[in-house]
Amino acid sequence: MQKIALIVDSACDLSLETIKEKNIKLLPLRISYSHGEYKDKVDISADEIYSNLEKEIPKTSLPSTEDLNNILVSLENEGYTHVIAVTISSGLSGTFNSIRLALEDHPNLTSHVFDTKILAMPEGIVAMEVANLIEGGKSFEEIVEALPSIRKNISGYFTVNTLEYLKKGGRIGRIAGTIGDILNLKPIVTVDEEGIYYTVCKARGRKQSISKLTSILKEALAESPCNVWVLHGGALNEAKSFLESLKGLTNIVGLDISQISPALGVHGGPGLLGLAIQKVD
Repeated sequence: MQKIALIVDSACDLSLETIKEKNIKLLPLRISYSHGEYKDKVDISADEIYSNLEKEIPKTSLPSTEDLNNILVSLENEGYTHVIAVTISSGLSGTFNSIRLALEDHPNLTSHVFDTKILAMPEGIVAMEVANLIEGGKSFEEIVEALPSIRKNISGYFTVNTLEYLKKGGRIGRIAGTIGDILNLKPIVTVDEEGIYYTVCKARGRKQSISKLTSILKEALAESPCNVWVLHGGALNEAKSFLESLKGLTNIVGLDISQISPALGVHGGPGLLGLAIQKVD
C-alpha cells in the first residue's frame, strides 16, 4: 500500500497552520544576515524582514542539505513509500534541482519533483491540490498525472511599490530600475513558460498598477469562475482595501488574502501587492 508524503519549500506562502493541518513537510529556504542565518518562516517572519530592511537587506539561499536529508530520513523511518515535492520555479531558484539530487540517495522512496515554474501562493495552490488528492486516497501515479492540469489553471501577478529591492537583488538591471523609479513606473510582473519573471505591462503610479491587476483578474473571470487570493508584502491594509474592491466581481468562487513569505519579501520589498488566480473547472 502506498503512503505518500508531500514536501514543499517555504516559498509557497502556505501558513504554518495549513502546513501542519495538511501534514505537509516544509523545507525552509535560508535567510542570511551579517549576524546570522535564519530558516524562512520557521525562525523569522515576513514582518520581521520588512521592519529590518532599512538596516540590512539579507541574502536568500537554497534550503540546507541537512534539513532536506533529515526530512527524507524521517519519511523513511515513518514508513512512507512515495514522495511528491512541489517547488518554486527552477528558473528562480535551485531548490528543484537540490531536492531531485537528494532523492537520488534515497532509492527506497519512489519520488516525483514537480517544478511549478511559479512561486508564492500560486505554488501553494498547487501544493494544496496535491494535499487534497493525497487525503482523497488518490494514488501516486494519479497525482503525478494530474499535476500539469492543476498547474495550467493557476497564475500569479504582482506589482511593487518600489523597484529598489528587485534592483538590489539582481532581479532587474540597475539602470532599468533607476529609470523606473524616476518615472514612477510600476511593472506588473508574472512568470513565463520557463518560470522566469517578465513584465506584462507597466503602470504610472500605484493607483494605476492596482487598476491593471484588476483588469487582468476580470479577463480571467470572463473565461472561468476563479478562486482568488490577494497577495501582499508588508501591505495588509492596502491588501484589505484591494480585496474589498474585488468583492463585487462576478465569477469569484473564493476570495482571500495571503502574505508573501519572508524569503520572497526580501526581493519584493514592502508594499508588494498581487493576485493568485485559480481557474475552477
